[in-house]
Amino acid sequence: MKDKLSFSTYALIGLMLFALFFGAGNLIFPAQLGQNAGTNLWPAIIGFLITGVGLPLLGILAMSFSRNNNLQDLASRIDPVYAVFFTSLLYLTIGPFFAAPRTGTVAYEVGIAPFVSEGFQQGGLFIFTLLFFAITLWFSLNPAKLVDNVGKILAPGIVILLGILLLMVIVQPMGSVQLPQEAFASEAFVQGFLEGYNTMDALASLVFGIIVIKAIRSFGISSTSGILSATAKSGAVAITFLGAIYVGIAYLGATSTETFGIFATGGPVLSSAASYYFGTLGSVMLAIVMTLACLTTSIGLTTACAEYFQTLFPKIGYKKFVVFFSTITFVIANFGLANIITYSVPVLMFLYPLAIVLMLLTFLSPLFNHSRIVYVSATAVTFMISIVDGLKALCDSLGFGYFGWMVPFVTFYEQSLPLYNQGLGWLLPALVVIVITGIVVRTQKLSTAHA
Repeated sequence: MKDKLSFSTYALIGLMLFALFFGAGNLIFPAQLGQNAGTNLWPAIIGFLITGVGLPLLGILAMSFSRNNNLQDLASRIDPVYAVFFTSLLYLTIGPFFAAPRTGTVAYEVGIAPFVSEGFQQGGLFIFTLLFFAITLWFSLNPAKLVDNVGKILAPGIVILLGILLLMVIVQPMGSVQLPQEAFASEAFVQGFLEGYNTMDALASLVFGIIVIKAIRSFGISSTSGILSATAKSGAVAITFLGAIYVGIAYLGATSTETFGIFATGGPVLSSAASYYFGTLGSVMLAIVMTLACLTTSIGLTTACAEYFQTLFPKIGYKKFVVFFSTITFVIANFGLANIITYSVPVLMFLYPLAIVLMLLTFLSPLFNHSRIVYVSATAVTFMISIVDGLKALCDSLGFGYFGWMVPFVTFYEQSLPLYNQGLGWLLPALVVIVITGIVVRTQKLSTAHA
């Protein structure tokens, strides 16, 4: 039984993990962050890296540390019914509700929209996404190694293309960095932290973790400590690449504002930069590579989502789920990228705290003897806060006033919880509950042992 792998093997697994995380959609968020953060770029990007890079690594490590077969098994430590609810919502979020539609809209905004007249943008989006998700449907119904192979070729292709683009930004910036916008002027770090939620990589890491563990086991490592060590080293490779790209794209966004102004989303930032430095050829190359990259991501998300729900409803069957999810994804994609991002925020404000607390509980579990009461208590407290945060964000997105029953809760949270107005009000209560219930559990065990 082996405990260590060669550096080249760690690098190979790390690059595989990078390819899993790296969707073309992720590029739009650091670009938009850079535009809005302006001269406050560095505190904003540090916050973004914590949630956009640090939490995905934590999720991968949590899955390898837990020794569970999948996310639903891990969440079952809280409750089997909750596990199905949480896992289903997570798959729907990284699948047909938000991340999968985003692949089509990002491909359109970055690659196609610059070549379409202003008056035909919505029609162009409809035609493009119809073709895009029809191809997704066909490949998802007929899984083939072709998709994996194309993905392996495209990942380094995008990195090389981005590398050339970012080198040009460093050597010849498009303009000077401007003053920060709105909340980034006073709370750049917190805004960056919350913007990192949009990548959805921390949620995806709870699914990807099993893939990484299987890859590590295939090289002969089977001990828990060996798997955890290999996961950490491979993860370090992946997050180094991700972090470097995020920093570079954010800087690109920050230098683009003087020349192009503030865009509603990060997609036009990239296409405008490619055109600025390389003309029409640069825009065409970016369009081709981004469209193919988004397509492989879309196929992977649709396949994963259909496979999971088939395990819940085996009588419906994989192919029917693929057709259903592809159709839903196509419909949602036509609401446009800005709307998809706007309406994903309430769900992410609800789901992310629950995911982060589950990761923390997984690592701390040996300290409280894996007691379910600690899992249930910490999750319940987090749920009570994050559900209000999610509904509050939904009301803000729709421009509505808060529901009547929400007002006393929001008022109480704002007055009582540290960091609540920064979207982190759940953090301290969850930690306090974990500590208190953990101490109670350990004390009871010691009392039982001495009795």
